[in-house]
Amino acid sequence: MTITRSAHPLHPKVLFTAGAVLFLSLLMMLFAGKASAHGYIDNPSSRAALCASGVNKNCGAIIYEPQSLEAPKGFPNAGPADGKIASAAGAFPELDQQTATRWSKVNVSPGTTTFHWTIEANHATTSWKYYITKQNWDPNAPLSRSQFDLTPFCSVDYKGKQPPKSYSDTCTVPSRTGYQVILAVWEISDTANAFYNVIDANFGGASSADTTAPTAPTSLSSSNVTSSGATLTWAASTDNVGVTAYKIYNGSTLFGTTTSGNTLSYNVTGLNANTAYTLTVKAVDAAGNTSSASNSASFTTTGGTTNPGDTTAPTAPGNLSSSNVTSSGVTLTWSAASDNVGVTGYRVYNGSTLVTTTSASTLTYTVSGLTASTGYNFTVKAIDAAGNASASSNTAAVTTIAGSGSTVSAWAPNVSYAAGALVTYGGKTYKALQPHTSINGWEPSNVPALWQLVS
Repeated sequence: MTITRSAHPLHPKVLFTAGAVLFLSLLMMLFAGKASAHGYIDNPSSRAALCASGVNKNCGAIIYEPQSLEAPKGFPNAGPADGKIASAAGAFPELDQQTATRWSKVNVSPGTTTFHWTIEANHATTSWKYYITKQNWDPNAPLSRSQFDLTPFCSVDYKGKQPPKSYSDTCTVPSRTGYQVILAVWEISDTANAFYNVIDANFGGASSADTTAPTAPTSLSSSNVTSSGATLTWAASTDNVGVTAYKIYNGSTLFGTTTSGNTLSYNVTGLNANTAYTLTVKAVDAAGNTSSASNSASFTTTGGTTNPGDTTAPTAPGNLSSSNVTSSGVTLTWSAASDNVGVTGYRVYNGSTLVTTTSASTLTYTVSGLTASTGYNFTVKAIDAAGNASASSNTAAVTTIAGSGSTVSAWAPNVSYAAGALVTYGGKTYKALQPHTSINGWEPSNVPALWQLVS
């Protein structure tokens, strides 16, 4: 028997070495692919950078790729939807969790500040823009366009050039106090996307967020009591940073909120005639800390000026509808109610919260101060001089549009629409739910997965 042997047998060590080389080559290819990802701010450290360094906890997958917060460009008219700004459209949803204490803060001072980016793929660049929250933003609400000053405090036109791997912008940061969020947007010129980084900034000079509540308002009193309202006044609260507003309560029910921390009176409207009320006031600050309640102000509304023995309620207003929907407001219109004696006014509600009380001759009201990209349910009730209130009208469900500065155009095929884009079609307004390029057959009324009816 003849046995033929290979002239070059493959020794097991050789096989092992070859396999190891192949494995390392694959790893290098994987890491090379990761390195082709993009960039992030590391000074002052962004929320994602602090996640990657382990300072922020429970961040999800962003700890492996802080450079990958990429979403459609065009902020504030386009880009990530409200509530998904920090995660760049939701790819890393943990980043969208928002409370006054959820994230570690970096100290930032008003004036000259240098923002440093680590760039892992130096894309041709259109611009770098930096936005900051308003002084009185709500740090316990999801980040939305209405929380930001939508005029960038720093804007750098980069004219399509490619930045270096280590890039910085020196900007003048506006005056702020307490906890604020800075949004940095790196807009790419040769793709449809941009990179979004948020920085949790402490302007108070301390390493932790403001957790000190204001003192309680004092000397609360009532005056000018009528059958449907009263005037409240009180003495100012104090706070370690600053009072931003006062909230008026009837028991646990919020009746209203002042527009500033300098307002020390409030006209309560929409009350029932011949009814006892006990109201209190609480102070709030920019970090959302709320004081304990003031002393109580108790009073009883008068019985009305016409037929106080009347116990018959008006009929419900009819045909409530909405129009002129914007990012912060909507116009409501309804049909008149009737009453055995006479309707004296209408109460407009958002859910169970009273928005306003109109006169009997007013059958329309423009609601303002709403939040962009938010759903609301409005109803109207009629009241008479004796304080009798009707049943609710039909509900007008409204979703505000994506943000200030949004434009509305007629829908057309073969157009690239960003998420949040507004179009008109068939006499109605629609908002794009996700980025896409339109084609015939994808008209807004036909594709609810792509378009939401706004008004």
